[in-house]
Amino acid sequence: MTDEELMSSAIRSAYSGDPSPNPKVGCVIVKDGRIVGGAHHHVAGEKHAEILALEQAAGDAEGATVYVTLEPCNHHGKTPPCVDALLKAKVARVVIACRDPNPHVEGGGAERLRAAGVDVALGVCGKAAQELIEPWAKFITEGTSFVALKLALSLDGRISSRTGKSKWITGAESRAFSHALRARHDAVMVGINTVLADDPRLTVRAVAGRNPIRVIVDSKLRTPNSSRLVQSARNAPTCIITTAAGTVPAALALAEQGVSLIHVPATAEGRCDMRVALRELAKREVVSVLCEGGAELAGTLLASQQVDRLHGFVAPILLGPRGRPGAVDWAGPESPDDAPRLAEPHWELHGNDAYVTGRVLYPEGV
Repeated sequence: MTDEELMSSAIRSAYSGDPSPNPKVGCVIVKDGRIVGGAHHHVAGEKHAEILALEQAAGDAEGATVYVTLEPCNHHGKTPPCVDALLKAKVARVVIACRDPNPHVEGGGAERLRAAGVDVALGVCGKAAQELIEPWAKFITEGTSFVALKLALSLDGRISSRTGKSKWITGAESRAFSHALRARHDAVMVGINTVLADDPRLTVRAVAGRNPIRVIVDSKLRTPNSSRLVQSARNAPTCIITTAAGTVPAALALAEQGVSLIHVPATAEGRCDMRVALRELAKREVVSVLCEGGAELAGTLLASQQVDRLHGFVAPILLGPRGRPGAVDWAGPESPDDAPRLAEPHWELHGNDAYVTGRVLYPEGV
């Protein structure tokens, strides 16, 4: 197998882990043409992928080649440095997909391996590895949460019928995938209008996976105590991002139900300052947020260029011009040249629905 094939295997393995707020990492060890160890980082605080793979390889690690998706750590954290373990195992070669972007550590894992006589190759499948750690890289370098925006639309760009009904625009396959997206993020976020209109649960149900933290953006604390989110707050972590416009009695009533409150400044329009909100979430080790609407919140995030990745579902139905308009409420660009767009969009079918995802690129100076 080639270096690219073996590194691709390590990257696929890394996606199986859930180590937030640490990065996803995968590792494969090969000796004499056969895989003798392979693992990924499962949970924060537990053994790293390299250590688990070395334990599998045991004596076969000496003289072997190690494929790891992220530069091995060279510092003491909750676990000892992986570079120490690699040197102790006497591996001959280490292939690294991408450098560690963490500005808070000494780094130098690749240099230390080289200084000890280990053959080091950098950048194999680097683009795929960067995408693997995309949320964590933003979190660790900018101190703010990574934002993925999910949109579900009819073919003519509507999110409900003329009577306001929206269940269901997309098919069962798309809805199951949306639940899988929830499980892959630390938090799922909606605006107060979505809470009032849909009374959602925002839990993971159609697939296996953990429930994310549920975040409501509610500048005036209008979230009803009777809502399903509040009533289940002691079973699934729930927080509300709000401003000084929320009343003290409302705040106390929500806190008594187990809801956490995060106060942020208000914008000139009286909305929550989402730049501050995302930094506050990052302080609470929320690496990634999946925003599921509504239109006002989605528009605020796009207008302030806070959306990093988009997940769009387009159903092959037509809801007509009197249906509720699109999933994004904002002024929008003056011309298509000024519009945010997806970099290298990836398209696929989920049942009868078209699904597209990609990083969001914003034009300079807009």
